[in-house]
Amino acid sequence: MDLQQVKQRFGIIGNTEGLNRAIERAVQVAPTDLTVLITGESGTGKENFPKIIHQYSSRKHGEYIAVNCGAIPEGTIDSELFGHEKGAFTGAHEARKGYFEVADNGTIFLDEVGEMPLPTQARLLRVLESGEFIRVGSSKVQKTNVRVVAATNVNVLEAVEMGKFREDLYYRLNTVPIKIPPLRERTDDIHLLFRKFAADFADRFHMPSLTLTPEARAMLERFRWPGNIRQLKNITEQISILEENRTITAETMSRYLPANESTHLPAIFGKTDEQQSFASEREILYKVLFDMKNDMNDLKKLVHDLMLQTDHGQISKDHARIIQNLYSDEKLNYTSANFTPADEPQIIISHTDNRQTPHIQDTEEFVEESLSLEDKEVEMIRKALQRHNGKRKYAAEDLGISERTLYRKIKDYGLENI
Repeated sequence: MDLQQVKQRFGIIGNTEGLNRAIERAVQVAPTDLTVLITGESGTGKENFPKIIHQYSSRKHGEYIAVNCGAIPEGTIDSELFGHEKGAFTGAHEARKGYFEVADNGTIFLDEVGEMPLPTQARLLRVLESGEFIRVGSSKVQKTNVRVVAATNVNVLEAVEMGKFREDLYYRLNTVPIKIPPLRERTDDIHLLFRKFAADFADRFHMPSLTLTPEARAMLERFRWPGNIRQLKNITEQISILEENRTITAETMSRYLPANESTHLPAIFGKTDEQQSFASEREILYKVLFDMKNDMNDLKKLVHDLMLQTDHGQISKDHARIIQNLYSDEKLNYTSANFTPADEPQIIISHTDNRQTPHIQDTEEFVEESLSLEDKEVEMIRKALQRHNGKRKYAAEDLGISERTLYRKIKDYGLENI
């Protein structure tokens, strides 16, 4: 096998060891019918390797079909891959062959196979193990002789652990693994790729090709390239179009390289809706309870300070309004109201203690409030139901919880008669 000839035929540029090893393995496995799984980051050029495998196999005269599994909606991917019968679903006005039927005796490239839904994964496993499939809406088993080459940019083992990918399908696809190295591990190839892209854009836009100063080249090679070859090609195209000076310096290059070189971290699968709903309700309840407790403590302290600081228990107009509006539920005994010569209303608070203060009589009784979360929750639910005359839908909205949760709590606390 002439490695350079393979690269030239399929437009592959580079001489690093990892790239050469991947090409050699693709050519070596091509004459067999083994399933191949190609892994690598997005933008590394994984789509070239299924073509190598197909063209160097005995199936090269058969169909070659590339399918992006991540671009097909979940509701139609089974129909796209395995076909459907007339009337199988809304819009199925006639029978249709799927890719596995069309590519009989050929090769199918399943790109982004990690995005395939679990039910479709089960169908694919059956094709790989027995060569059998069933059209959507049919009960007839059909046979196909297809070579499957799959590719993904996700960590499939992590997806298996999280239940997003079938473990048996992974080992069936991964008969022969081929890993494509990222561009940051191909430092010597970066300048070669830049020159190739610059020459292509110069021909397309009818302008001189770009050249790099040593400093600009070093900057390219130090960059981590999270988007790999695709990102390098896009940046080369931008520079080719926008820069009049065809010699690119480090200063010019710095305007096109993103400041943030970090790659995107894997997405974290969130909690279920039920877990999120429970956590949200609990947080709301805790917040309401602690706010109520803090408000009561603050109000008690305010009244206490006012009583100590005001002569003979007299408080000003503003203070009286605060107590009347915010502390009306407490058992303060407003016995009389007097007015100063300046017409400022005063409230005299009477105390029942034995202190020798003629104008003060304290009838307030401080009762230790219950801090039981269950008691507070029952009280809040009862008040909400009474406020809305037993209409649970509006009570649930007032409490900030779902109607289903409110029904459950009413049953648990025995509040059905409210």
